Amino acid sequence: MSYTLPTLQAAAAAVHAVMPPTPQYRWPLLEAAFAARPGDGTQLWLKHENHTPVGAFKIRGGLVFFHHLLASERRPAGVVSATRGNHGNSREKNAAMRALGGQVVEAGDDFQAARGHAQALAAERGWLMVPSFHPDLVAGVASYALELFAAAPDLHTVYVPIGLGSGACGLVAARDALGLATRIVGVVSSAAPAYALSIAAGRPVVHASSTVLADGMACSTPEPAALAMLQTGLHSVVQVSDVEIAAAMRRLFEATHQVAEGAGAAALAAAWQQRHALAGQRTGLILSGGNVDRDLYAAALAVPDSVE
Repeated sequence: MSYTLPTLQAAAAAVHAVMPPTPQYRWPLLEAAFAARPGDGTQLWLKHENHTPVGAFKIRGGLVFFHHLLASERRPAGVVSATRGNHGNSREKNAAMRALGGQVVEAGDDFQAARGHAQALAAERGWLMVPSFHPDLVAGVASYALELFAAAPDLHTVYVPIGLGSGACGLVAARDALGLATRIVGVVSSAAPAYALSIAAGRPVVHASSTVLADGMACSTPEPAALAMLQTGLHSVVQVSDVEIAAAMRRLFEATHQVAEGAGAAALAAAWQQRHALAGQRTGLILSGGNVDRDLYAAALAVPDSVE
């Protein structure tokens, strides 16, 4: 799967017609924590996808998918998609979706079961089943990568969380379309290692997920098209534990006062693992979202730091 720069720029225009670009900031306290010594030149650019209208990067792909749907002659009676808010059912995310006017149906014990129920509803009611991975979704989320690379050129490495894969694939697509040499490091939960195992094996490997904190990365069944793109597009994959993710959530709040969900903090957790190798480099971190339930976030903040 390949994407030309004009294709990605057209998708970005569709996104920006509805929402402005999100910022990417360098936070002094965060850089100071990573620096091997004061003034070593380490730069960390945090891409704030927690600042989108829905608090996560995924709205970008949806905007492009529906932009193309409205431009076509297809007029379904309705649309349905599957989530587990992302992959773990979340009371507060459900409330937010309902507040935006969506009908929320709670069904299934995991994402695959929820997707099966959504497919059955689509067949029964004549609705369009919006896929969880699609070229339009990848092109749409690539808009955040175009913004980042334009604002912070010459990045040596970018860390990005992997859920089902559209965010990481969008980053790869933009990097390649721009002809950059930036290394892209995928980040998975060690309690949901399906993509890491699949990339290592060169084929889809199904593995159960047990993470609660990193629900946005709780994928047990890799998407073949995403896997193929990440297999060739990633420099490497890093696994991070829930303990490391919680520490990254705390570090983000203390250094930047930004709220990150588990998946949103995963890039920082992975970079912290490898911080000694990042000295003096320009590094990007994708804060993919800030949709975390209050009780879960409070618990993560309350744990004393133990990961260094």
